[in-house]
Amino acid sequence: MEELKPMPPSSCPFTPLGFLERAATVYGDCPSVIYNSTTYTWSQTYRRCLKVASSLSSNGIKPGQVVSVVAPNVPAMYELQFAVPMSGAILNNINSRLDARTISILLRHSESKLVFVDYLSLHVILEALSLFPPETPCPALVLIADEEEEAPPPPSLSVDFCTYESMVEKGDPEFKWVQPQSEWDPVVLNYTSGTTSAPKGVVQSHRGTFTITIGSLIDWSLPKQAVYLWTLPIFHANGWSYPWGMAAVGGTNICLRRVEAPTNYSLIKRHGVTHMCGAPVVLNMLTNSPNAERLQNPVQILTGGAPPPSAVLGGENISSVEIESVLYTHPAVNEAAVVARPDEFWGETPCAFVSLKNGLANNPGEKDIIDYCREKMAHYMVPKIVVFKDELPKTSTGKIQKYLLREYAKVVDSSKVKMATGQVGSGFYLPLRSPRWLQTPFIPTPISTSTCVPIPRWRPVSLYNFSQSTFCAKKRGSEIFSIFQKNQGTVLHQPHRLCNTHVRFL
Repeated sequence: MEELKPMPPSSCPFTPLGFLERAATVYGDCPSVIYNSTTYTWSQTYRRCLKVASSLSSNGIKPGQVVSVVAPNVPAMYELQFAVPMSGAILNNINSRLDARTISILLRHSESKLVFVDYLSLHVILEALSLFPPETPCPALVLIADEEEEAPPPPSLSVDFCTYESMVEKGDPEFKWVQPQSEWDPVVLNYTSGTTSAPKGVVQSHRGTFTITIGSLIDWSLPKQAVYLWTLPIFHANGWSYPWGMAAVGGTNICLRRVEAPTNYSLIKRHGVTHMCGAPVVLNMLTNSPNAERLQNPVQILTGGAPPPSAVLGGENISSVEIESVLYTHPAVNEAAVVARPDEFWGETPCAFVSLKNGLANNPGEKDIIDYCREKMAHYMVPKIVVFKDELPKTSTGKIQKYLLREYAKVVDSSKVKMATGQVGSGFYLPLRSPRWLQTPFIPTPISTSTCVPIPRWRPVSLYNFSQSTFCAKKRGSEIFSIFQKNQGTVLHQPHRLCNTHVRFL
């Protein structure tokens, strides 16, 4: 049992930095960062980060010291999310929109040893350093230039600085990046915005950042090699962890210096952007822009802080509660629930699940329910599909389990939801890929094989949503050949209709 104890190969500390090393191996030749005419692959990004980490170490930055960054979402800003902690230092992203006085306070409080600064923010940083007390040493500066928007530095500087690209050139691509001694070691230092009081420092560990990154990927169901547009500033809570998350899935980071509607629409179209984050104010800017246009492909948007504008939701903002309220006014509806169903064009469309009242002379069909809704609400809100159930799934407290309905809505198709009629009542053909609660709607009394008609290779079955349960199925090998009613020989389904029929052998 001694072998079951933690060993170095199997107990490495959790850290988000490993995502980059893996991306360089798994997605080495795939694009990692695109900025204007510049494109890097994951293997190139990994080597560049190693070089910067190497230069930081050779310039005297020690593990546990703070290195700050003031820059927009350019490639250097993305790389520094890895390069700084790979040197063992603690990363401190600073909001580039802050005034010089606030930045000066943050730099002094964090005891930052070095600041990477974008050339457009250099004047603010120089002013911030001028506010340092005489006895407080100023951090070194590294200038992040931009070849496509080059601007000369101020003529006279009282502090030493080099350029970011010179650190890349001088660095060692074989540098062994500094693994954390413990997964609880700090990796980033952020500051609150100071809305209600002075800004407060927030330290995150390697383990915490790793966990947040994995959770963010799962919550958003981010696929492999997504194309991500950086409309969310990385200095906002480390870009909600997606600098590391994009490395984990081998995605493509589309960097941009400014968030402007024409530029964003152009980048989305040119690179086939699939995902982006942004505050509601950014989404409002995009939707209200005169350059706004319908996208060729859906773009998944993650937002927070305030309700997003309705124009960016699935085309329009649709309330499931409002649709359900209309459905409940139908005289034949007993229960109703509406969930989102994936749609290739709109992203999502409403799918209604209803159960009908007992004792109705005529049961309404799908078209009847849809027409009824169309008369009482905006057409874009009308359910595109209506699925009938004897009873909707509920919790022990009687609450409808919408998560089960969402799972079924993912696979239901209007061509597969058709009314079946016959001597035994009516029901729906359901796809075989249905949730467990749809696969076992009821359990009829098993029929003994000795009492059934002697047809070769048949077995008793139950059919979902049929009023009687005495059915049998005839098989040919593993394929269902026909389904019929016991002792009457009434064939309910012919072979070509069985592909979308769910049966349950007893």
